Amino acid sequence: MRTLAYFLQWCFENDFEVIGAELYRTPAQAREYAQQGRGIVNSVHTKKLAIDLFVFDKATGKVTWDAERYAPLGAQWKKMHPLARWGGDFRNRDAVHFSLEHNGVA
Repeated sequence: MRTLAYFLQWCFENDFEVIGAELYRTPAQAREYAQQGRGIVNSVHTKKLAIDLFVFDKATGKVTWDAERYAPLGAQWKKMHPLARWGGDFRNRDAVHFSLEHNGVA
């Protein structure tokens, strides 16, 4: 939580308005998402080691899904902890995913 708090402070100081989701995902949700191709069964969300953060675009008044808008956040997140991982680096790109690796899973 401490790393997340520092990261959120960095976001706001750098004019990224973010909203959060899925800090916790039940194992049942993880299984369902995996079946839908939207995640993995052993998601670190089930261990409260991941959060999905969405950048709010002030110009449109909506959340943006433009992965490039998340790149600066991903770069900063990865600097903040040796286990910090960003979903924008994943094979199945997930730019809104920010996590800490656990037992080889990010």
